[in-house]
Amino acid sequence: MIDSAIAWLLHVLAAPEVGLTSVFIISLISATLLPLGSEPAVFAVIKANPALFWSVIAVATVGNTLGGAIDYWMGYQAKQTFSKERKSRWFHWLERYGAKTMLLAWLPGIGDPLCTLGGWLRLPFWPSIAYMAIGKLLRYLTMTALLLYVPDGVWHRIGQLLG
Repeated sequence: MIDSAIAWLLHVLAAPEVGLTSVFIISLISATLLPLGSEPAVFAVIKANPALFWSVIAVATVGNTLGGAIDYWMGYQAKQTFSKERKSRWFHWLERYGAKTMLLAWLPGIGDPLCTLGGWLRLPFWPSIAYMAIGKLLRYLTMTALLLYVPDGVWHRIGQLLG
């Protein structure tokens, strides 16, 4: 059931007339604790319409940062429920470096939980969001630039192998 729902959602989001909307939704969802990557959507929309480069990067950064803010909020709300876990070294590291640790929110696997822990520790909200946005913007710029330098022939060969 979940597989069919995800397949339906991805089919709807793949429609060309909802490119920026798709990028926003996928970027937002991928920044929550759900396992989904947004870079393929960002790259696909930019590859289909290079004139939208900065619009797509901006929309992806905003969506992904908003998803990080949702993680932050979940951690903020969960603090009372799980307060005994506070003794781990992650908490000490986050308390030591503060909101600047949100620059690492772009990292796969640990970035989203890091945002949640930032909220749990009640790191300053706006500085945390600003650092998240900077880290996520740099990730999108780097990943998209790298993917754009791969020749089209390589993408066609990969498509043939997969399809």
